[in-house]
Amino acid sequence: MERAAPGVGGVPYADHVPPTTTAPRDAAHGVLRTVFGYDEFRGLQADVIDHVVAGGDAVVLMPTGGGKSLCYQIPALVREGTGIVVSPLIALMHDQVDALTTAGVRAGYLNSTQGYDERAAIERAYLAGELDLLYLAPERLLAPETLELLDRGSPALFAIDEAHCVSQWGHDFRPEYLRLSVLHERWPHVPRLALTATATAATHAEIRSRLALGDARDFVASFDRPNIRYRIVPKDNPRAQLLTLLREEHPGDAGIVYCLTRASVDETAAWLAAQGVDALPYHAGLDRSVRARNQARFAREDGVVMVATIAFGMGIDKPDVRFVAHLDLPKSIEGYYQETGRAGRDGLPATAWLAYGLADVVQQRRLIATSEGDDLHQRRLAQHLDAMLALCETVGCRRQRLLSYFGEESPPCGNCDTCLDPPSSYDGTVPAQKLLSTVVRLEQRGQRYGVGHVVDVLRGKTTERVRSSGHDELSTFGIGTDLSDGQWRTVVRQLVAGGLLGVEPLHSTLHLTPESAAVLRGEREVRLRDEPAGADHARRTKRTPRPAASADLLPEDAELFERLRAWRAGVAHEAGLPAYVVFHDATLRDVASRRPATLADLASIGGVGAAKLERYGAGVLGAVAGAPDPAP
Repeated sequence: MERAAPGVGGVPYADHVPPTTTAPRDAAHGVLRTVFGYDEFRGLQADVIDHVVAGGDAVVLMPTGGGKSLCYQIPALVREGTGIVVSPLIALMHDQVDALTTAGVRAGYLNSTQGYDERAAIERAYLAGELDLLYLAPERLLAPETLELLDRGSPALFAIDEAHCVSQWGHDFRPEYLRLSVLHERWPHVPRLALTATATAATHAEIRSRLALGDARDFVASFDRPNIRYRIVPKDNPRAQLLTLLREEHPGDAGIVYCLTRASVDETAAWLAAQGVDALPYHAGLDRSVRARNQARFAREDGVVMVATIAFGMGIDKPDVRFVAHLDLPKSIEGYYQETGRAGRDGLPATAWLAYGLADVVQQRRLIATSEGDDLHQRRLAQHLDAMLALCETVGCRRQRLLSYFGEESPPCGNCDTCLDPPSSYDGTVPAQKLLSTVVRLEQRGQRYGVGHVVDVLRGKTTERVRSSGHDELSTFGIGTDLSDGQWRTVVRQLVAGGLLGVEPLHSTLHLTPESAAVLRGEREVRLRDEPAGADHARRTKRTPRPAASADLLPEDAELFERLRAWRAGVAHEAGLPAYVVFHDATLRDVASRRPATLADLASIGGVGAAKLERYGAGVLGAVAGAPDPAP
């Protein structure tokens, strides 16, 4: 989107033009130009905004970074009254209100971090019609005193952000969302939007049903995030693999590393810090003040790596996260998509990296077996895991499989590991039969063993355990010397992922499944992914240079870009704001390449609205003027 001429906006520094005096589309474009500094809407934004400004309800499915926030922020500025935004996290409210107020919008929130006087001031502003947007958590919204407060004012719309939280099968289930149908019952003529970046067809239907949005119009954008490069690698000392990723491809970049357990978060963060990485931990077991301090550093400083459980991240607005890494297998494709979607919100190149091994499968099966809930719940969890395993094991395009899960067809992307370096597959029926035959013979003795012992038998290793158990006398002893230990473990992992071999969750022992019989009888071919030793390193050496915000800039422009980032960091630190609230990297890139000499020149750059032009224009021009002239 490019910056264009000023317009109208309903903000403190601009002349507010009531929607009755201006065509809705013109008024919305005016807000887009004056407040947010862009000339054109993207994708479905204009259609959603037109519909909501006219009073219609909407369900909006857009990928992270697709501009969902504008779909309710602009209608709230165009319509009379105050837009009420239901947001699941306090930190997200703070960041969004900071960004809006910096752009000149009258925004506020009500939450538990405020004292009585601050809350009372926000309530008075709402009742006086002096707020364009008011952010509330669902728990706060549903309190009787809050509902009464809203009744005394004039809601312009209700925006339910992260609406997938209504799904009891979805990611980050929030039961409070289930009661938000009260909005329709209490304010039937106020438009409502439900917005999310993560929804299968089933979750989409559940959102409509639980939020009483049966008559709402659906706006479904592509789930594709073409700037993200998806990579899934076999686990082989995963922390060392992660460090290589950070040092070779993302030195000094901001990123998120997800781990399954709190202990793993603490250990990984400490280990990375010892290697010189500016890494911080985040999980629910940390003191609240520590979590808040770490999250603030991640949001406000450049180059911080957050190591976290999935408790961190929902609604993260930081646009310059250059990588998201998983050291443990996500439970579902929904979770994986949501978490990886926090990378590259600014549209610049980013990496989604996952290290995956057999132990992950066993661990997730164990969690399902011990989870609360009935058989239906556990079967649903198993289905989610199976879909995630299929993504990990595919020899085709990762993005194609990922999008197909959300019901979207696409050609191969050319920007994932399997497209850039296509893996080979081979007829693995014989190795599968050898392994399953060994498991059969152990079961015939009433015995079950883990993968290590089964591989020892196949490889003909006369270990003490093999000898004492008499397994060196099995007919399958030593029939697998053609494969290494690592290759056999890869075979086991792929058979387990494909449901052709089972793992007992509590003791990690192998057993047959109903699908094993067809393989043993030769009635089913088994195709296996070929993963030679050192595959991750081999693929790494073939990759293009690491993505960077300064990529494609001339050297002298890249130098100015870094100068502008340093200026931005100082301004943000002094104001106590995240750096991206001042300007996004994409805006600074344009400034560095175009080198504006006047405020009018600067106003033509995307992301420079009227308030930011007034507040920061002189500083930006000073940084540009102080830079060396580009080479002719």
